[in-house]
Amino acid sequence: MIVRDFHEAKTTDRRVAAQQWESVRLLLAGDGMGFSFHITTIAAGSTHSFHYKNHFESVYCIAGKGTIEDLATGTVHQIRPGVMYALDQHDKHTIRCDDELVLACCFNPPVTGTEVHREDGSYAAAD
Repeated sequence: MIVRDFHEAKTTDRRVAAQQWESVRLLLAGDGMGFSFHITTIAAGSTHSFHYKNHFESVYCIAGKGTIEDLATGTVHQIRPGVMYALDQHDKHTIRCDDELVLACCFNPPVTGTEVHREDGSYAAAD
């Protein structure tokens, strides 16, 4: 059984931060679960474009409001507490945050914890 405290993990190298967002990676590839699980916080008023070409991601909104735009179609969906979205087609997307967003995220394949977003908004493929 794996038990981790978010508040403790936030003080370790499991907390990864970049401009206007942070992600606390509670489960990583090394945990052997087949997916990684993160709590990600994105700053109010910020906009971020991502394209996880090598990963699938599902996201559940815990707190805050914003939108996600599918950049292939231009379709915009509201994000608010209780809303889940899944990037099942490696969807290139833009997140716009009205409020600070707190999101629970799962990645498959799992991230190792050392990934950084590349210029195109993706993480490199898992080894």
